[in-house]
Order: sequence, then C-alpha cells, then structure tokens
Amino acid sequence: MRRRSLKPTTFVRYRDHVPGDLIPGFGRMALGHLRPRHLTAWTKAELARGRGRTTVYRITATLSSAMGSAERTRLIRENPCRFAMMPRPAAPERICWNPSQAAAFLRHNHTHYRDQLADMFELLLGTGMRRGEALGLHWADVHLAEKILLVRWNLTAVDNNHLYLGHPKTRASRNWVSLSPRVLAALTRRAAHARREQPEGAPLEGLVFCCRDGSPLRPQGVLQELRRRGAEIDLPRIALHDLRHTAASIMISSQVPLALVSKTLRHSTLATTVNLYGRLLPHTAREAVTAVDDALECADRKQQSETPGSSDDRTA
Repeated sequence: MRRRSLKPTTFVRYRDHVPGDLIPGFGRMALGHLRPRHLTAWTKAELARGRGRTTVYRITATLSSAMGSAERTRLIRENPCRFAMMPRPAAPERICWNPSQAAAFLRHNHTHYRDQLADMFELLLGTGMRRGEALGLHWADVHLAEKILLVRWNLTAVDNNHLYLGHPKTRASRNWVSLSPRVLAALTRRAAHARREQPEGAPLEGLVFCCRDGSPLRPQGVLQELRRRGAEIDLPRIALHDLRHTAASIMISSQVPLALVSKTLRHSTLATTVNLYGRLLPHTAREAVTAVDDALECADRKQQSETPGSSDDRTA
C-alpha cells in the first residue's frame, strides 16, 4: 500500500535498506525500545567499517521515515531518529562548463553527429531541463508555433535497468518552458525527421527523443555519449544533470535576475535557487553591498544638508 505513494526509485531504495541493513541492525529490538544511542552506535560502526557517509545517511533517513510514521500513528511516543541523525553530507561541488566550452560541445555535436542527441543536448543546455524531463518529452507537449513546451513527464531508470515514465516530482516542475531560437531550431529538426517516418499529414505522436521502435532512450546510454563526445574535444567530464547546472550558471553570470532564473529552472521556491547557486552570485553580492553603501551616503548627505549649523551653513 505504501508503495503506491512512493516514487519507484524511492521504493527501490527502501527495499534495499530494510532487509539489507535495518533488519540486521535493529530487527531484534522492540519498536518502543529503540533509542538515539542505538542509532548513534550503529552509525559509528558502519562508518568505521568503511561505508560512505552518504550511504549511511540514506539508510538512517529510511529508518527515520519509518519511525516518523510510527510516531504519527501513535505506535511510539516520539521518533528517536530525530535526535541522532547524522548531518546530511555536503553535496559534491557541481561541475559546470563555461559558455565557450558549452558552445564548443554543441558545435562539435552538430558538425560531426547531427543526430537526435545533438538536439537533445541543445535542449538541455538551452532550457536547463532535467535529464528525465527531456527523455520523457512527448510531441503532444511541444508547441513549436507558440515557442513553448509543457513539462509533464519524467523518465527514470529503476535499478539501472527498468525504465519508469511518471510525472515530475513537484508541482513547480510541471510547468511551461519557453524555447529560445536555438532550441526551437533543434526541436524543429526533430519534428521534420519524425514526419519523414510516418504517413503524410499524420500528427506527431510519442516521444521526441527515442529509439527506432519508439521506445525510450536509456539514461545511461545518453550519459555515455555525453562523456565520449566531450572527451573528443578535451572538455571536463560531467554528468547529464551538470548540463542543467551549466545552464543555470550561464544565466546567473549573464546577470539574469535570480527570480527569473528560479522561474526558468522551475524550482519550488527562490530559496532553492539561492541554496544551489548562491556561490555563483558574486556580482549580486557586490550590487547588494554597493546599494547599501549608496543609500547610507545619500541619507548622510541629506541629513547634513538639513541640519542647522552644518559645515555648508558655517561656510556661508
């Protein structure tokens, strides 16, 4: 029953953690006897035997989710994990290409490959869409005349094998995306290619980017092509999601207002954008402190001019 409310990837993680780690670690303990010290001891033991901090954190987060459910249903008085959870490990530093590198990559693709992946990479870099959103994009959601598309589907790989087509996680993600001239040209090329392979006049259907039989592309295969093609022109090795970070960094470095960047990336809140990309905002920080400085100087000059006996009055 709980499975229906979980994303497939989350369910798989729970399925792995419960029998593989939580039952061996805590299965013999009565539910009401679990204390923060037990979780702390287990965490230290797992780290001591060489398990990664991210892995251990995710396992304890699974336990905390279960204990939270037990607390809400009054099976236990309080969630013991609340007081013993290790801090969330810091996210690895995001790798972004600069605009010259991104442009060189796209040019290399269009010069030497001219395939659907070249157009997909154009879409990812030109809109900041997530990998699964591009892989799950359907023609019914692409409106070339209006220069927009609707993000309505997300393709994920479960257990690195089974593909799952579902809806984006958040309401903010399920939104319209504007198309720049470059991205519009890429999708127009895909549309022309798709029309050549179906009866004349038939509406475009199915996935925009797909195998010959219409089935979805595998994320791992697209990643391998990204890295292989990037290596051909000696670009830094990145992941598919880093194309989204690259798009965001280009927007921010071009001094696009942060609220507009957040809207374009379809983040749930502006705070999410700040937390992810705040370090890329040195010009905004300078503008902020300069604005404070200018306001103080202006107020100071105004106050001096309005105060009787000021230096200007004495001089007169």
